[in-house]
Amino acid sequence: MEIASAVTSGAPRVRGRFVVWNQGADLASRLISHSLLALVCRISIAAIFFLSGRTKVTGFLTLKPGTYELFQTDYRLPFVRPEIAAHVAAYSEHFFPLLLVLGLFTRGAALALLGMTTVIEVFVYPDAWPTHLSWAGLMLYLIGRGGGKLSLDKVFGIK
Repeated sequence: MEIASAVTSGAPRVRGRFVVWNQGADLASRLISHSLLALVCRISIAAIFFLSGRTKVTGFLTLKPGTYELFQTDYRLPFVRPEIAAHVAAYSEHFFPLLLVLGLFTRGAALALLGMTTVIEVFVYPDAWPTHLSWAGLMLYLIGRGGGKLSLDKVFGIK
């Protein structure tokens, strides 16, 4: 009983010590909007996947011979032939990042790349979970909140 009353009676005094901190937090909340966070998440994830996709192709979308070799030796996925997996990965790493940059079908594009990340984590690089978890955090934000006001989703009324 005494502990509960001490905690309760001390609460306003403790809050007073954090007035400046809380004011700063309120300011940050006003300045860093969902739309800004979504834009940063969209561009960040798009850059990661697009740059990875560019390493798999020459020219527009012609797969490099080394890409096929990677999917036959290093990226061995169960249930999918390496030739098919190479094409799906390379095309996905170009298409879905483009959608994210535009903010078009943001939730679906982020979900597709989250699925890709899961496959990479489970079957290809299981020890890279800290990297994949950081990617997942950005994509989960986009899946949960959408592309924001700075997106084509907003223009077209797509949730």
